[in-house]
Amino acid sequence: MIESIKRLFAHETSSKEIAKERLKLVLIHDRSSISPEIIEQIKEEMIQVISKHLEIDRGGMDFSLEGEEDSIALMVSIPIKGMKRNKKKSRD
Repeated sequence: MIESIKRLFAHETSSKEIAKERLKLVLIHDRSSISPEIIEQIKEEMIQVISKHLEIDRGGMDFSLEGEEDSIALMVSIPIKGMKRNKKKSRD
């Protein structure tokens, strides 16, 4: 009950924090020399491969680049709704 009340009055992310995260993402893109087009292509290809085996929630997906001084990581969060049933191929 108390947790529900806390969530109701929880502090939402400020515009300052959002701007800071966006700037951080832009800097990481610049340092990595990976174009937004390439990131989008990677994202679409990952979705295609994963969608062959799992039912996913495209609306809840999150793709981002995070980095430290000398390394960059592609962070991916894809909500899974369930497994797809594989249809057996019939031999003719």
